[in-house]
Amino acid sequence: FVILILTKLYDFNLAAVTESSLWRSTDYGSTYAKLNDKVGSRTVLSYLYVCPTNKQKIMMLSDPEVESAVLISSDEGASFEKYPINFNILSLLFHPAQENWILAYSHDNKLYSSMDFGRKWQLVHDSVMPGRFYWAVMGLDRESDVVHIETHIAKGAQYVKCRAHRCTDGNRQYIFPGHVDTNSLVVQDEYVFTQVWHFPTSAPVDMHIISTDEKQVFAAVQEWNQNNTYSLYISDSPGVYFILSLENLRTSRGSAGNLLVDFYKVEGINGMYLANKLVDGHIKTFITYNKGQTWALLPAPATDVVGNNLHCILPFCSLHLHLEMSENPYTSGPITSKKSVPGIIVGTGNIGIELSSSNLGMFITSDAGNSWRQIFDEEYNIWFLDNGGALLGVLHAATPIRHLWISLDEGKKWDRHSFSLAPLYVDGVLMEPESDNHIITFFGHFSHRSEWQLIKIDYTGLFSRRCMDGDYQTWLLHNKGELCVMGEKQVYMKRRPGNRCMLAQDYSRIYSSEPCLCTAYDFECDYGWERQTDGKCSPAFWFNPNGAAKSCSSSQSFLNSTGYRKVLSNNCKERGRNFFSPKRVACHPRAPRGLQLTTGNGELSATVQSNVTFMIRLDYVNFGDGIKITYSNLSRTDDGIKHIYRMTGIYRVTASAENNQGSDSSTLFLHITSPVERVYLSAPIVAVSGKAANLTAVVWPSHTRTLTFFWWFDNSSEPIITLEGSISHMFHREGKNKVTVQVACGSIVMQDSKVITVKEFFRSLLLSFSPTLDEHNPDIPEWREDIGRVVRTALSKVRQVPLMVSMYPGLPTTAELFILPDERTLSEHKKNSEELQLVHDVGQGTSGSAMLMLLSVVFVGLAAFFIYKFKRYVHSQEVFLICEFRKKKMLFVFVFVSC
Repeated sequence: FVILILTKLYDFNLAAVTESSLWRSTDYGSTYAKLNDKVGSRTVLSYLYVCPTNKQKIMMLSDPEVESAVLISSDEGASFEKYPINFNILSLLFHPAQENWILAYSHDNKLYSSMDFGRKWQLVHDSVMPGRFYWAVMGLDRESDVVHIETHIAKGAQYVKCRAHRCTDGNRQYIFPGHVDTNSLVVQDEYVFTQVWHFPTSAPVDMHIISTDEKQVFAAVQEWNQNNTYSLYISDSPGVYFILSLENLRTSRGSAGNLLVDFYKVEGINGMYLANKLVDGHIKTFITYNKGQTWALLPAPATDVVGNNLHCILPFCSLHLHLEMSENPYTSGPITSKKSVPGIIVGTGNIGIELSSSNLGMFITSDAGNSWRQIFDEEYNIWFLDNGGALLGVLHAATPIRHLWISLDEGKKWDRHSFSLAPLYVDGVLMEPESDNHIITFFGHFSHRSEWQLIKIDYTGLFSRRCMDGDYQTWLLHNKGELCVMGEKQVYMKRRPGNRCMLAQDYSRIYSSEPCLCTAYDFECDYGWERQTDGKCSPAFWFNPNGAAKSCSSSQSFLNSTGYRKVLSNNCKERGRNFFSPKRVACHPRAPRGLQLTTGNGELSATVQSNVTFMIRLDYVNFGDGIKITYSNLSRTDDGIKHIYRMTGIYRVTASAENNQGSDSSTLFLHITSPVERVYLSAPIVAVSGKAANLTAVVWPSHTRTLTFFWWFDNSSEPIITLEGSISHMFHREGKNKVTVQVACGSIVMQDSKVITVKEFFRSLLLSFSPTLDEHNPDIPEWREDIGRVVRTALSKVRQVPLMVSMYPGLPTTAELFILPDERTLSEHKKNSEELQLVHDVGQGTSGSAMLMLLSVVFVGLAAFFIYKFKRYVHSQEVFLICEFRKKKMLFVFVFVSC
C-alpha cells in the first residue's frame, strides 16, 4: 500500500509556486521518504496523476512557468523518467481500458494523444472546447482508439469523431453536417449526446445529463419559462423518448461555472432518489422509491438531538437536506450513502418549511428514508468505515479541532476520540474505499504558517473479532408501509447494532427477494401520456394515441401502447391479461398524416452547387427545379435525400406521402444563394428636380429573388428596402445628391454609391463612337472615364457652359452629354418658361435650338483614336491633340492621341 503526497510552497509576494516536494510512504503512512532527488531537485511539480487501470503507473506534470515536461513512473513512484514536451498540459484523460493511452488538453485549446504513457505526443485537433473530449464508447465504437471531440467554429461548435493517432482532415468524421450548440457534447456509458439545433421560444433552452445508469437517461432540462430551476426528464431504455418526472429542480453553479443539480441517487437501493424542488417560492426535499413516478416530502424526526419533541407535521413542516456534491474529494460532502450498507443515508439539513443554510444539523436514516434521527446539531463530515459497519464524524469548522467521533450502531451512540495533541486545521481525510485495511489519515496544519501535518490512525482496535452469522439481522425495505418496492419484496441483512465485529468485505447484503404483482405505479406513463390525479395515464393534449405505427410499413401488426411502460429494472409480474403492457394490434390502412420536411442542418438557405440534405419520410419529393424522385420504401430515406441546385433562386420543395386511403404533403421554401462578387449602381449623373429618376443595382453574379436592396438617399436615417434591383426616386433639392445602394445576400453585404446632380432643367444628347474604339478598348471602366474626360474637355472649349458626360457600360460604346444651365441661361429660361418646352428623354435633345445645332457633334475620323489597352502601365507621357474646325453651325472635333 503506497501513499504519494505532493506538496507545493506558494510565495504570496511572487504570486507563484516556488518549491514542491514529493513524499512517498510504503507502510500505510507511518513513515514518508522525500523524493525530490528522484524527480530533480530544481523541478517544480504541479500535478500528480495515477493511472486508473494500473496503479503502478504514475504521471506527474512540471510547472509550465518553469519548464514543460512529464515525469513517468512504472513502479508506484519508486523511480521517475523525465520527458520534455512542447506544450503546456491543462488536464489529462486516461483511456478506460488501455493503460498507456492518454489524451492531454493544452492551455491553447489543443488536444494531444499519447499511446505510450506520455513518452511521445502528437496533435489530435486544435480549437477543442474545454472538457469536451472523450475516449471511445465501448459497445458503440468499433475501434477503442476513437475520440469524440467538440471543436470551436465560427457559428458555434462542431462534433468531430476520429482515431486518436491519425486524426487528419481526411480521416475525420463530421457526424452532423451543421454546427452543434456550444458545450453540448457529452459521451457517457453507451450514449453520445449533443444538441444540434437552436431551440425556439417555446422549447427547452438547456439540457444537462444527470445519469445514464441501466441504459436509461436522467436529464435536467431548463424550459423557456424557467430561470434558476430545471425539470427532470426520464427516458426509455434506448434513451429516445423522455417523460417528465419532476418540475422545478433546484440548481446552482460550481466554481468552474458547471451546472450543479440538486438530485441525488441513493446507493444500494434500486429506484430511490432525493431531489430539491421549488414549491411556492420554497425549496423542499422530496424522495421517490419508484424512479420518479411518485415523490413525497421527507418526514422530520420526532425529537431533536437531545430528545426534545419537535412537533413537525407534514406537509406544513418536513426535513430538508442539502444534496450538492462536494468539490473537495477529501471531504464527505453534505450527503452520503454507500452500496455496502443499503438503507443508511446521512445528510446535512434542517427542519422547517424550507431548506435553509442556517441552523444546520446532521440527520440519519437506517430504513431507507422512512424515518430519520438527528445525530448532531452542527455540520459534520461523515465517512463510512469498515465497509459501512462504522461511521466517522469530523466537525466541519473553520477552527482547529482535536477530536473525532465514531459510531458502531448506525449513529445512535457516538464515542469521542482524540486524534491530535494539539488542535489541527483539518483539510481532508485519506482512506482507501472498499478495502479491508482499517487505516485513515488526517492531513492539515496547526497554523496558517506551519508545514503540513499527517496523522495516521489505525482503528482496528475498535473491533474484537470478525463478524459471524449470528452477528447479523434482517430488515424489510418498505415505502411508508408498502412492502413492494420496485416490483418486489426485498429483505436486507445488516450487522446488529452495537456488535463490535468487523464486517467481511464480500458479505451479501440482500437476504431475499420476491416479485410482486404489478400495480399502476410499477409503470410510468408512456411518451405522450400524463399521470392524472386518480393515478391513471391519459393522452396529453398534443398527442394522438391512434397515430399509425412506423412498424406497419414492414409488418401486418404492431405493439400499441396502453399509455404505460414498465419502470426500467422494476421486477413486478403482471397477472393474467397483462393490463398495462403494450398490446399487439393489426395494422389498418390509414391516410398519411403529419408528414414533415426539413433540411439536414435545419436551415432554409444553401449556396448554389452545394449538396442539400432533406430529412423526410415520404414516397415522393419534388425539389422545385424540375427534378422529381419517387420512393416506394420509406426506410431508404432515413439518411435523408441529397440534391444539388444549379441556379440561385427560391425553390418550393414539396414532399408527399400517398396510399389508397389518402395523402399528405409538406412544403418548405428553400433559398439558394451564391456570394455577391460585385455591385454596380446604374444611375443618371443629372436629374431634374421634381421628376422621378430611375436607379438600377446591377449584381454579379446575377441572382433570382434572393437579394435584399437598401437604398440610402443623401442624409436619410432610414433606408428604402426593396426586393427588386430597381427603384424610381424624385429629387427635390438642387445640387449634388448622393445615392447609396446596399445589397444583402445572407451575411454578405456590398454597396456602391453615385453622386447625382439635380437641376431645375437641363438638356442632353446621346453620343455614339466609331466601332474602331470598341475594337481596341474593351468594356473597362477606366477607359470610359478617359473618354468622358476627353469629350468634356473638347466641348467645354467650344462653348463656356457647364457640361457633364456619362459613359454607359456595355458595347458598343455610347455616352450621354448633359448641358447644364448657368446663371444667364437659368434667368432666360425662367423669363421664357411659357415659350420653351423641355424634352428630357434618353437619346432625344431639343430640336430647333441653335445651341443644340451647335452641339450636334458627330465624331468622324476616330479611327486614329488608338488608346492602348494597358496605357496606365506605360510610363511615356500622353499628349491629347484637339483639332477644331468650325463651319457655319456645325462643329467637327477630331481627337488624336500620341504616346
